[in-house]
Amino acid sequence: MEEIEFYIAHALESMEKSLIHTHAMMAKIRAGKAMPNMLDGLMVEYYGNQTPINQVANINSQDARTLVIKPWEKGIITDIERAIINSDLGLNPQNDGELIRINIPALTEERRVELVKMARNEAEHGRVSIRNIRKEANDNLKKLLKEHVSEDAVKQAEDEVQKLTDQHILKIEEIFKLKETDIMTV
Repeated sequence: MEEIEFYIAHALESMEKSLIHTHAMMAKIRAGKAMPNMLDGLMVEYYGNQTPINQVANINSQDARTLVIKPWEKGIITDIERAIINSDLGLNPQNDGELIRINIPALTEERRVELVKMARNEAEHGRVSIRNIRKEANDNLKKLLKEHVSEDAVKQAEDEVQKLTDQHILKIEEIFKLKETDIMTV
């Protein structure tokens, strides 16, 4: 019985991690508003090392359309500007010598539809991940049948894993719906 509980707990933990990952991936899809996390993952050359931008500068949203980046050292401002220009974010930084301003352009309808497709794709990756966790848990539970665990106990555990799967897939759907609404709101 302890093994059954272990496999259920492991499945739950893995599904939670998958949910967190899906949420993080959705957050990276920009919805037309200036948000500091848009620059997460952007690396800047800093003393010969690639360093995340949020470790070399403060990033704030001045308003709904403007990001302001204030480097901790003035000497790195051109490196930050170059990293933004060379990124695939399609942003145009303006350097005034003290800080960098980025005006976020309004999204076109076509771009909004593209972003919804990207969000739908991330949601599908999340659902597939949850289903793979369910399959792995069920496979492990079926192996227990050979170790003299009752069929009823295994069936109950499989039902529990299915409930967890359904709950987590619903949560991914909710995350997607919120992101879709966010993207399509003009």
